[in-house]
Order: sequence, then C-alpha cells, then structure tokens
Amino acid sequence: MWSLPILCLVLLASFPLRPVLAEAMAEPAVGIAATVFVAVVVQALPFLVLGVLLSGALTAFVSPAALRRFLPSRPAAAVPVAGLAGVALPGCECASVPVARRLIGQGVPDAAALTFLLAAPAVNPVVIVATLVAFPNEPRMALARFLGALATACVTGWLWQRFGRPEWILDRVRRTPHTAPGTRRWTVFAETARHDLVSAGGFLVLGALFSAVLTVFVPASWTATLAGNLVLAVVVMALLAVVLALCSEADAFVAASLTALPLLPRLVFLVVGPAVDVKLFALQVGTFGRAFAARFAPTTFVVAVLCAPAAGLVVGI
Repeated sequence: MWSLPILCLVLLASFPLRPVLAEAMAEPAVGIAATVFVAVVVQALPFLVLGVLLSGALTAFVSPAALRRFLPSRPAAAVPVAGLAGVALPGCECASVPVARRLIGQGVPDAAALTFLLAAPAVNPVVIVATLVAFPNEPRMALARFLGALATACVTGWLWQRFGRPEWILDRVRRTPHTAPGTRRWTVFAETARHDLVSAGGFLVLGALFSAVLTVFVPASWTATLAGNLVLAVVVMALLAVVLALCSEADAFVAASLTALPLLPRLVFLVVGPAVDVKLFALQVGTFGRAFAARFAPTTFVVAVLCAPAAGLVVGI
C-alpha cells in the first residue's frame, strides 16, 4: 500500500541530488557496481514475475485437497511424494507456508505438509530453469540444487515424522480455514501475485545491492581468504542466505555474480535460502507458532547445510 508513495518520495528527493549522483557515477568503481546491480535485477526479474504468477495461480485455482488425494496413507511414504509434488505445484516461499497450513487443516500428515513447504519453492521448474540460465557453463549446479533441495525437504520431513510432536503446532492450524464468501478466484490470484511480487522484489533489490557491493567494495584479500577456506565459505554463504531472504526464482543470479567464490559455497547458498531465512521464520512463527518455528527452522538449516555439499559431491562440484 505504501510502496507507490515511498517511490514517489524517493524520486522527488533525487532531483536536488542529481549533481552529486552524477559525480558519484563517474567513479569507475561505482559504475561497475551499478552495472552488476542492474544486470542481476534485469536477469532475475522475468523469473521472479513468472514465479509469483504461478504462485498466485496455485493459491487461487489449485485446492490442497488435490494434493491430499495423491499422497499415500503412510506418512513415511507420503514424505517423498509430497517433495516431488513441488515439481508439479510450484510456489514461492511466502505462498508455501499458507498452503502447508491448509494441507494440515485438511488432515494431511504434518511431515508431508512440511516437506511440501520446503520443496515447492526449491525444486519447481521455474527455479531450475533460472539456475540453468544463471550458470550457463555449469549445468551441474541446477542438478545439484534440485537434489540438495529435495533431500533437504525429505530428510527434514522424516525427522519431523520421527521426532516432531503435534502440540508444537498451534491448534488453530488443524482447523480448516475458510475463504470469505463471495471471494472470486481471480481476485485471490491478483492479490496473491501482487503481494508476492512486492515482497520478493524488495529482497531481490537487496540481493542485487549486496552483489554489487561485494564485487566492487569488498577487499580482494577478504574474498581470497574466504575462497581459500571452503568450510568457512560454506558457513558464511549459508548465513547470508538466511539473512538476505532472497526469492528462490532470483537467488541464482545473485549467486552467479559471486564469481570469486567456489561453486560449492554458492550451491549451499541456493539450497539453504529457499528452506530457511528470516522472512520464512517470521511467517512460520505467525502461522504455526513459536514452539514450531524454534525447532523447525534450526533443524532445516542444519539439514540443508549438510545436504547441499552432499549433492555437490554426487554431481561432481
């Protein structure tokens, strides 16, 4: 609601600063940073838009009951099926949380619903194609990302089935939510797509800005130190994925811009980001409760950090 007024204020404030901005842009380092920023945004934006449109369509036109009919009755067998359903029923991170809530409300086992929550934003075709485009000379990155994300979703689901407790999820989640009478599906589609685009677009800008700053202004010695210590690089990239909270349709272009780092830490960045970040943690607290998020998010983070390098070793990264 406030995005348009804020944009207008920023544009008005920029007019008096035009001489200062022009002088700053004349600096070679600033010019390179601006080029990196624009390149990341322009490359990622089409996939971001396509992703939020698919997410809106899923929310508006696909009932969670359709997924429930295809799940096996045994929870352990339902987990991998729910993970693979993320390929056919794509959604962004923001959309996957309410979809998982609706699945639990309709009686789907908790482990299967949570597996779908992790898989849908990470293994869908839009994300995989975006990764292929971002890494045109390294198609193994797309395969490793798919395997790492699917393994993260399934392992976390099985762990929750084995050790999770129903009381950790708020009771209201198990009550089937009802759509307001008279709400049209196209209205739901438009509102969902608009909300996801505004939210994810902001994080895309943040990620592109980070790429530009890291490319130009971070000392080369720091990057070399990070590149020379694989374990440290993996930990740092995993934490950055949590903090930056990028949309899964756009994060591959940010990772591809970090050319000074080896592929494996960047793979960890791509697997961890869609599974756990600050935005997702807040959504999970609000939807499922603090007791759930305090256990689910750390578990997911550890599993993702372990599964990503394992997938990278499998495909030879």
